[in-house]
Amino acid sequence: MNHSLLMIVRQYIKDWLERKKPPFGAISSCVLLMIIYSTFCDTFSNPKIDLDTFSLVLIVFIIFSLQLTFMFLTFFISTRKRSGFTAADTVAVIFCSTHKSLTLGIPMLKIVFSGYEHLSLISVPLLIYHPTQILLGGLLVGTVKSWMVTRQKAMNLARQVKIPV
Repeated sequence: MNHSLLMIVRQYIKDWLERKKPPFGAISSCVLLMIIYSTFCDTFSNPKIDLDTFSLVLIVFIIFSLQLTFMFLTFFISTRKRSGFTAADTVAVIFCSTHKSLTLGIPMLKIVFSGYEHLSLISVPLLIYHPTQILLGGLLVGTVKSWMVTRQKAMNLARQVKIPV
Protein backbone atom coordinates (compact mmCIF):
# COMPACT_ATOMS: atom_id res chain seq x y z
CA MET A 1 0.00 0.00 0.00
CA ASN A 2 2.83 2.39 0.79
CA HIS A 3 4.31 1.89 -2.68
CA SER A 4 0.96 2.60 -4.38
CA LEU A 5 0.54 5.81 -2.43
CA LEU A 6 4.01 6.97 -3.46
CA MET A 7 3.25 6.22 -7.13
CA ILE A 8 0.08 8.33 -6.95
CA VAL A 9 1.91 11.21 -5.25
CA ARG A 10 4.74 10.94 -7.79
CA GLN A 11 2.32 11.20 -10.71
CA TYR A 12 0.56 14.18 -9.11
CA ILE A 13 3.86 15.99 -8.52
CA LYS A 14 5.08 15.18 -12.04
CA ASP A 15 1.88 16.58 -13.58
CA TRP A 16 2.07 19.69 -11.38
CA LEU A 17 5.73 20.29 -12.35
CA GLU A 18 4.95 19.91 -16.05
CA ARG A 19 2.08 22.41 -15.78
CA LYS A 20 3.84 25.00 -13.59
CA LYS A 21 7.39 24.63 -14.93
CA PRO A 22 9.20 26.09 -11.89
CA PRO A 23 12.35 28.09 -12.72
CA PHE A 24 14.87 25.56 -11.40
CA GLY A 25 17.72 27.14 -13.42
CA ALA A 26 17.15 30.55 -11.85
CA ILE A 27 16.80 29.00 -8.39
CA SER A 28 20.06 27.09 -8.90
CA SER A 29 21.86 30.27 -10.01
CA CYS A 30 20.55 32.18 -7.00
CA VAL A 31 21.69 29.46 -4.60
CA LEU A 32 25.15 29.44 -6.22
CA LEU A 33 25.32 33.23 -5.97
CA MET A 34 24.38 33.09 -2.27
CA ILE A 35 27.06 30.45 -1.58
CA ILE A 36 29.69 32.56 -3.35
CA TYR A 37 28.55 35.76 -1.63
CA SER A 38 28.46 34.24 1.86
CA THR A 39 31.86 32.59 1.40
CA PHE A 40 33.36 35.81 0.05
CA CYS A 41 31.95 37.77 3.00
CA ASP A 42 33.11 35.15 5.53
CA THR A 43 36.57 35.11 4.01
CA PHE A 44 37.32 38.80 3.69
CA SER A 45 35.47 39.99 6.80
CA ASN A 46 37.55 37.68 8.99
CA PRO A 47 40.07 39.83 10.93
CA LYS A 48 42.44 36.83 11.22
CA ILE A 49 42.90 36.44 7.45
CA ASP A 50 46.20 38.38 7.39
CA LEU A 51 46.52 38.40 3.57
CA ASP A 52 48.71 41.14 2.14
CA THR A 53 48.34 42.53 -1.39
CA PHE A 54 51.49 40.86 -2.72
CA SER A 55 50.31 37.43 -1.55
CA LEU A 56 46.89 37.98 -3.11
CA VAL A 57 48.42 39.04 -6.45
CA LEU A 58 50.77 36.04 -6.29
CA ILE A 59 47.83 33.68 -5.68
CA VAL A 60 45.96 35.19 -8.65
CA PHE A 61 49.04 34.77 -10.89
CA ILE A 62 49.58 31.16 -9.79
CA ILE A 63 45.93 30.26 -10.33
CA PHE A 64 45.85 31.89 -13.79
CA SER A 65 49.04 30.03 -14.71
CA LEU A 66 47.70 26.70 -13.44
CA GLN A 67 44.39 27.16 -15.22
CA LEU A 68 46.07 28.02 -18.54
CA THR A 69 48.52 25.13 -18.13
CA PHE A 70 45.73 22.63 -17.43
CA MET A 71 43.70 23.92 -20.37
CA PHE A 72 46.69 23.69 -22.73
CA LEU A 73 47.60 20.23 -21.43
CA THR A 74 44.08 18.91 -21.93
CA PHE A 75 44.02 20.45 -25.43
CA PHE A 76 47.37 18.88 -26.29
CA ILE A 77 46.38 15.43 -25.02
CA SER A 78 42.88 15.40 -26.49
CA THR A 79 44.01 16.48 -29.99
CA ARG A 80 46.43 13.58 -30.44
CA LYS A 81 45.34 11.23 -33.24
CA ARG A 82 45.17 8.24 -30.91
CA SER A 83 42.93 10.00 -28.41
CA GLY A 84 39.83 9.33 -30.51
CA PHE A 85 38.27 12.68 -29.61
CA THR A 86 36.44 14.81 -32.14
CA ALA A 87 36.90 18.59 -32.18
CA ALA A 88 33.70 19.01 -30.17
CA ASP A 89 34.93 16.41 -27.66
CA THR A 90 38.18 18.34 -27.29
CA VAL A 91 36.30 21.54 -26.48
CA ALA A 92 34.29 19.68 -23.83
CA VAL A 93 37.49 18.16 -22.40
CA ILE A 94 39.22 21.55 -22.21
CA PHE A 95 36.41 23.25 -20.33
CA CYS A 96 35.00 20.39 -18.25
CA SER A 97 38.22 18.80 -17.06
CA THR A 98 39.53 22.03 -15.56
CA HIS A 99 36.20 23.11 -14.05
CA LYS A 100 36.00 23.31 -10.28
CA SER A 101 32.89 24.55 -8.55
CA LEU A 102 32.49 26.59 -5.41
CA THR A 103 29.27 24.73 -4.68
CA LEU A 104 31.27 21.56 -4.06
CA GLY A 105 34.57 23.02 -2.88
CA ILE A 106 33.36 25.38 -0.16
CA PRO A 107 31.14 22.85 1.65
CA MET A 108 33.99 20.31 1.48
CA LEU A 109 36.41 22.84 2.94
CA LYS A 110 33.96 23.66 5.72
CA ILE A 111 33.54 19.97 6.57
CA VAL A 112 37.20 18.97 6.33
CA PHE A 113 38.54 22.06 8.11
CA SER A 114 35.65 22.56 10.52
CA GLY A 115 36.76 24.66 13.47
CA TYR A 116 40.11 25.56 11.88
CA GLU A 117 40.78 29.24 12.52
CA HIS A 118 42.41 29.81 9.11
CA LEU A 119 39.53 28.40 7.06
CA SER A 120 39.05 31.82 5.45
CA LEU A 121 42.64 31.83 4.24
CA ILE A 122 42.31 28.32 2.81
CA SER A 123 39.21 29.30 0.80
CA VAL A 124 40.91 32.26 -0.99
CA PRO A 125 42.39 30.18 -3.87
CA LEU A 126 39.01 28.58 -4.55
CA LEU A 127 37.33 31.99 -4.49
CA ILE A 128 39.85 33.16 -7.09
CA TYR A 129 39.80 29.96 -9.18
CA HIS A 130 36.06 30.11 -9.87
CA PRO A 131 36.03 33.62 -11.44
CA THR A 132 39.28 32.80 -13.24
CA GLN A 133 37.74 29.83 -15.03
CA ILE A 134 34.74 31.96 -16.01
CA LEU A 135 36.98 34.79 -17.26
CA LEU A 136 39.33 32.50 -19.20
CA GLY A 137 36.41 30.55 -20.62
CA GLY A 138 34.83 33.77 -21.84
CA LEU A 139 38.09 35.00 -23.35
CA LEU A 140 38.87 31.70 -25.08
CA VAL A 141 35.39 30.89 -26.41
CA GLY A 142 35.88 32.71 -29.74
CA THR A 143 39.29 31.19 -30.40
CA VAL A 144 38.23 27.69 -29.39
CA LYS A 145 35.04 27.93 -31.45
CA SER A 146 36.89 29.01 -34.58
CA TRP A 147 39.44 26.20 -34.06
CA MET A 148 36.61 23.66 -33.66
CA VAL A 149 34.75 24.84 -36.78
CA THR A 150 37.95 24.81 -38.84
CA ARG A 151 38.85 21.36 -37.56
CA GLN A 152 35.36 19.99 -38.28
CA LYS A 153 35.45 21.41 -41.82
CA ALA A 154 38.87 19.82 -42.40
CA MET A 155 37.60 16.46 -41.11
CA ASN A 156 34.51 16.63 -43.35
CA LEU A 157 36.65 17.55 -46.36
CA ALA A 158 39.09 14.75 -45.59
CA ARG A 159 36.21 12.23 -45.40
CA GLN A 160 34.93 13.37 -48.78
CA VAL A 161 38.35 13.13 -50.40
CA LYS A 162 39.46 10.13 -48.22
CA ILE A 163 42.66 11.84 -47.05
CA PRO A 164 43.86 10.98 -43.53
CA VAL A 165 43.98 14.07 -41.30
